[in-house]
Amino acid sequence: MVMNPAGLVAGKSVIVTGGGSGIGRATVLLLVNEGAKVVLGDIDVAGGEETARLAAEAGGEAGFVRTDVAKTADVDALVNRAVALFGRLDGAVNNAGIDMEADPAMQWEESTYDRMAEVNGKSIFTCLKREIAQMVPQAGGSIVNIGSIVSFAGAPGRPAYVACKHAAIGLTRTAALEFAKNNIRVNAVCPGGILTPLMEKDQALKAAVAAANPMGRLGDANEVAEAVVWLLSDRSSYVNGHSIVIDGGFTA
Repeated sequence: MVMNPAGLVAGKSVIVTGGGSGIGRATVLLLVNEGAKVVLGDIDVAGGEETARLAAEAGGEAGFVRTDVAKTADVDALVNRAVALFGRLDGAVNNAGIDMEADPAMQWEESTYDRMAEVNGKSIFTCLKREIAQMVPQAGGSIVNIGSIVSFAGAPGRPAYVACKHAAIGLTRTAALEFAKNNIRVNAVCPGGILTPLMEKDQALKAAVAAANPMGRLGDANEVAEAVVWLLSDRSSYVNGHSIVIDGGFTA
C-alpha cells in the first residue's frame, strides 16, 4: 500500500487502540493508505512499533504510544498524543481487547470476568468519554467500536467475552444518541470468524469456523478494516448508532 493523499479519510487525525496486530493493524495501514494521520495504542510494544514502521514504509504518518486501555491515564495519553501531533481528533477506533476464555481453564471464573470486563468492556466506556470530550469542542467526529457476532448471541464457555461484546453495542447506541447533536457519530463493526494471529494458533478451530461459514472461509482483517475506514469517512455521514456485521453470512 502507498498513501493516497486524496483518500477516503485524507487529512483526518485518528487513534486506533489494539493497533499492534490483527484487525487493529489492518485498520491502521488502511487508514494511512487512505490519507489519515494515525496514533495507535497497544500494550504490545513490539507489535505497535512494527505497525508504525509498516505505516511509515507505506508513506503514511503513524505514531505509537504504549497503551493499556484498562488504565485511564494511558487512554488520556493516547488521545493527548494525537492532539499534540495533529491538532485535533477526527476519528477513533476502539479495538483493543483480550480473550482469556480461549483457555477452557479460565471459563466461568470470576477473576476472568473481572479482567475481561476491565479490558474489553469498561475500556470502551473510558475511551468514548475521552474521545468525545475532545470532539465536542470541534463540533464533530466519528468513532467505531469493535464488537462481534456474539454482540447479538450467546456462546457456550464465553460468558465474559459475550457480556463485554453486548456492552459494546449498548455503549455505541447510547453515545450515538446522546452526541448526535454535536455532529459526533458512533457506530460498531461486528466481525465473525476472522483470520488473525489468535486464530492461527488453533488450527482445529480455524478449520471448524471456516467450514461452518456459508462462504466456506474465514474473513480477512482487511475486509473488516474496509468497513471501519468507511465509517470514519464522510461517505458514511448519515450512519449513526449502527452495527455492521461482517461474517460472510454466518448470522443469516
